[in-house]
Amino acid sequence: MVKLTMIARVTDGLPLAEGLDDGRDVKDAEMYKQQVKALFKNLATHQNEPSRMSIETGPYVFHYIIEGRVCYLTMCDRSYPKKLAFQYLEDLKNEFERVNDAQIETAARPYAFIKFDTFIQKTKKLYQDTRTQRNIAKLNDELYEVHQIMTRNVQEVLGVGEKLDQVSEMSSRLTSESRIYADKARDLNRQALIRKWAPVAIVLGVVFLLFWVKTKIW
Repeated sequence: MVKLTMIARVTDGLPLAEGLDDGRDVKDAEMYKQQVKALFKNLATHQNEPSRMSIETGPYVFHYIIEGRVCYLTMCDRSYPKKLAFQYLEDLKNEFERVNDAQIETAARPYAFIKFDTFIQKTKKLYQDTRTQRNIAKLNDELYEVHQIMTRNVQEVLGVGEKLDQVSEMSSRLTSESRIYADKARDLNRQALIRKWAPVAIVLGVVFLLFWVKTKIW
């Protein structure tokens, strides 16, 4: 069964809409919603992720599609047919684009399209029972195949993002430390030159002073 549904803008991870009564029968629903938000953040930071993916998390699977700057995501039982999950998301995508496409980029606050919940609930009901004639027909529809869609683990997906962030932070730190090292190296070179040539300068100064005094006396 479909458990959670959330929609977000890919460019910055801003949540745009969700199923308002989703998760009531899901243990630790808030934890899974936090995972979804972390996934949206990861997609916003690393926008080279596949446009369609399934991500395993506990007894459930996140399925998402990315289309037109928007990510449509649902969480289903592992036993729920992958094909129906993605067709459900396609239905949401088509309606969301039709109704809200012109306003997606200008949305400035979270859940700006919360009224889309009405369509989410109506569509979710159509996909809940996999044994209906309608859904059996969709499962047998060869025009929409999902065999090539990658399946990964949520820790793997989020862990990759964390590692990339750590590498970026380490690179920035090394760059900063390199600048500090270069400044210190210049200071050390300057001090070495002073120590090397200071005695010579003093001797030359003394000789010049003696010569000047001698010319004044004579």
